Amino acid sequence: MRAVHLIDHIGPDGIEIVDVDEPITSKHQVVVDLHASGVAYPDLLQTRAGYQVVHELPAVLGMEGAGTVRTAPPGCGFEPGDRVAVLGDGTWQRTVSVEPHSVFALPATVSTHAGAGMLLNYLTAEFVLNERARCRRGETVLVQGAAGGIGVATLSVAKALGLTSIAVVSSTAKARAALQNGATHIVNAGDFRTQVREITGGRGVDIVVDPVGGDRFLDSLRTLATGGRLIVVGFAAGDIPTVKVNRLLLQNTAVIGAGWAEFIRADPSYPSTQWRTLKPLLENGTLRVPEPTVYPLDRAAAALRLIDDRAAIGKVVLDFTQ
Repeated sequence: MRAVHLIDHIGPDGIEIVDVDEPITSKHQVVVDLHASGVAYPDLLQTRAGYQVVHELPAVLGMEGAGTVRTAPPGCGFEPGDRVAVLGDGTWQRTVSVEPHSVFALPATVSTHAGAGMLLNYLTAEFVLNERARCRRGETVLVQGAAGGIGVATLSVAKALGLTSIAVVSSTAKARAALQNGATHIVNAGDFRTQVREITGGRGVDIVVDPVGGDRFLDSLRTLATGGRLIVVGFAAGDIPTVKVNRLLLQNTAVIGAGWAEFIRADPSYPSTQWRTLKPLLENGTLRVPEPTVYPLDRAAAALRLIDDRAAIGKVVLDFTQ
């Protein structure tokens, strides 16, 4: 079968398309023939050995995908032919074998391409808003990097949970994408703090979701209302900011880490619990997953460069059928 191997930690140029044997399967696992796989920021980090887990080379990249079940153990809830999304280590290959708790039935409202790239971002967004921010209906959330994969998912989940959202963007195209995915308000990255003050009547926001970091962090902290929470999701800007904690005392604010991947390493079944929250919202149309940007497998390096250049709008996936 075809697969993408990382053969050198030099960035996107360190990958190549190879033919490999299908994975060894266990009778307790679900075998899924993938039609597409998501491309995520952690994949880019792995090409430079910059992710929390550094794999021995050669390694298959990819952490999510979607396709159809080939075989499944009796009583696991899945049957051959079921259309599913999967979480796994090494999904940039045609066939994977995963534990049943890492398989998720796709509703008819979600296409296979969209499903291939939704799990990491939408499960992270649900974790950020419900588990870490402890959001309440009617609160206001400021979303940095709002047109990226995490940003789009956060806007969509926030709308489904009854939150008002303010999207921080840097271009007209990204503003359009944010509005299409549920943003209530749009602000420009260059002067977002002043604009947030105007939108909220000087009160500030209850939650900031920040996958960007860098030089925006301090102004994000200053946009919080009394009792507000800034949720640290990542550092796409490259720089890891610091904070003088006396700022947190002034308005009883909090800075909270949201490491979803670390959370599920301790509890691998946790995503199944999250899916019970998200799936009904997907089925009734309250939560919508947009179609991603699709690249053929042999252009996997170009897909990674799109993310590296911060030019991706929404999600990017690799198609195995083209």
